[in-house]
Amino acid sequence: MTTSSPSAPPSPDEAGFRAWMAVRGPALRRKAYLLCGDWHAADDLSQEVLVAIYSRWARLADGSVDAYANRVLVGKHVDALRRPWRRERSVSDQVDRPDDGAQAAFDEVESGDGPLLRALDALTPDQRAVVVLRFTDDLAIDEIARQLGVPPGTVKSRLSRALDTLRSILGAGVTVSIHELEELS
Repeated sequence: MTTSSPSAPPSPDEAGFRAWMAVRGPALRRKAYLLCGDWHAADDLSQEVLVAIYSRWARLADGSVDAYANRVLVGKHVDALRRPWRRERSVSDQVDRPDDGAQAAFDEVESGDGPLLRALDALTPDQRAVVVLRFTDDLAIDEIARQLGVPPGTVKSRLSRALDTLRSILGAGVTVSIHELEELS
């Protein structure tokens, strides 16, 4: 027997839960608001309580559902207050300071890669693409040609000119000849 009377025990089925929720839901939400002082938080809190009650409805319908709802409501509210994000406060001052060692690490990387990046900037976009594909992806001449949609001879000439430019900028450290590249392809 499903009834919405607050004094009659609810039935242990889903219809009984719906009837109990229709009668007690607004009061539960109001209690949640009085606990937390925020309607949005109260809605979340009352929803969590309803989920907990629904999952145990068959066992609770024979006992005091209201007492269990109050116990869960207070328990979930206390749990929400204990959550770390509830203790966070906005501050106007910046708390984090830059790491002194980070700048030294960036400078060290820049000192190693900086000259290469500046030398690559001197290349045409086509030459730079060939150099990057050849030496970072370790692709063969034919594969580079296929990916760029140009003949292998064009890749070889672009690579040869790019290496000449890099040698003139970086010095004698660039030691790859076009004959070595032909052997790799």
